[in-house]
Amino acid sequence: MTSATLVNPASTRPSAGGKAVNAATVRARQRAYVRAVLVVDAAVICLAIIGGYFVRFGEWADRFGGGAPRDETPYALIMIGLGIVWLASLRLMRSYDPRLMGYGVDEYRRVAAATVRLAGAIAIVGYVIDLGVARWFLVLSFAIGTVGLVAGRYAARKWLHHARKRDGGWSRQVLVVGDAAHINELVATLRREPNAGYQVVGACIPDGLIAPVPQRLGDVPVVGSFRTVLEAVEQTGVDTVAVTNAGELTAIRLRRLGWQLEGTGVDMVLAPALTDVAGPRIHTRPVAGLPLIHVEAPEFRGGRKLVKGVFDRAAALVALVLALPVLVAIAIAIKVDGRGPVFFRQTRVGLRGKEFGVFKFRTMVVDADAMIAELKARNETDGLLFKMKDDPRVTRVGRFLRRYSLDELPQLLNVLLGHMSLVGPRPPLPREVARYDGDVARRLLVKPGITGLWQVSGRSDLSWEDGIRLDLYYVENWSLTTDLAILWKTVGAVIASRGAY
Repeated sequence: MTSATLVNPASTRPSAGGKAVNAATVRARQRAYVRAVLVVDAAVICLAIIGGYFVRFGEWADRFGGGAPRDETPYALIMIGLGIVWLASLRLMRSYDPRLMGYGVDEYRRVAAATVRLAGAIAIVGYVIDLGVARWFLVLSFAIGTVGLVAGRYAARKWLHHARKRDGGWSRQVLVVGDAAHINELVATLRREPNAGYQVVGACIPDGLIAPVPQRLGDVPVVGSFRTVLEAVEQTGVDTVAVTNAGELTAIRLRRLGWQLEGTGVDMVLAPALTDVAGPRIHTRPVAGLPLIHVEAPEFRGGRKLVKGVFDRAAALVALVLALPVLVAIAIAIKVDGRGPVFFRQTRVGLRGKEFGVFKFRTMVVDADAMIAELKARNETDGLLFKMKDDPRVTRVGRFLRRYSLDELPQLLNVLLGHMSLVGPRPPLPREVARYDGDVARRLLVKPGITGLWQVSGRSDLSWEDGIRLDLYYVENWSLTTDLAILWKTVGAVIASRGAY
């Protein structure tokens, strides 16, 4: 355990904004956020239904079947009923669960699933019973609504993330229970993702390690032992108790702690030693009163991989066609800027260690590789990468292209050729792969990507260790939904040019 330092436990409750926060405040703000999202959803659904009606029966009616609505069809009542049922479907899918809102892709997945399932149910009912409702009215309403609901949740989430950075009262206040090593690991994990909304304010450690003077684990104050968890909860005013690994925390002791927290309004969460595994791969199966956690193996082939491949190539083809004027303009700018070829082709390592040539716009002087040796001492990253913020090899046009990742547009050709995916780990150099250990080599189990978690999490500002951790997380937990979320976040990361140099 880290050395103990004096600390006043009563002073451990400041929020990010410096004001004291208690569980009641956090819960009140959570409820207010849920109500606000509900209002946004209701407004989006109303606009989607009204928009679907006017597009179907308004001046664009000729494109969607033409004609005015049938007099015997009470569209006013149908529209009201559809809105109510739509909101009910969102609630049935638990899309208003505070534990799922504000972080991760599961919230978006539930919103989309609720809408798709409702649309499917109405389609089946409409096939069995002639409701007299125009199909295009429903199709347009659900299409507009799905996009609008996701966009509304995204806007609300961005506001919540900003509020959490400004004021800790929008985050769950957490008391961590466990041994020193696992507490430090859990605290580091939660702090890497502040948008998740978990703010650690205290810790309880094994009984025999409590010293007569107040202690800290890093900068987290120790406010109690395993025997005094309830007292620590009352002292700190937390709304969540996170239990991590410790030999003294037996099953009986955990069960009793859960009983003691009943009726207090304080949630108890368990943080197992198994990390970097996403929710869809985890299933809990009770056996003889014991909740066994079943972890599905990562999927590296099969139907989902086929769908991902088809989506990648189709999207890359469309993107290339749309970006053609931009590609031509960049090529002209590179030629005007100085001598040398427009494109730069470099050997990278792809799926299962197979080498391929990655296409990029040239952003450096012609003899850039020969200059690495003399610049090696000025490397600003750790691990196996070479990066410099003010690299003298980068041309004027190249600096602009790198800032907005425009130099990577030709990699869409690599996607069409099957060398890369739109989303995946960063494509490594052969010299990097030659120094991989067993864990890092798992990055080669999927195709590298033009963008990925590394792109939307800081790019060159990331440490080698953090970059590898993100790549391995993607390898283990990839999904098409995750790919779409990363592609969406990439737009913001490119515009903001975070970590680009």
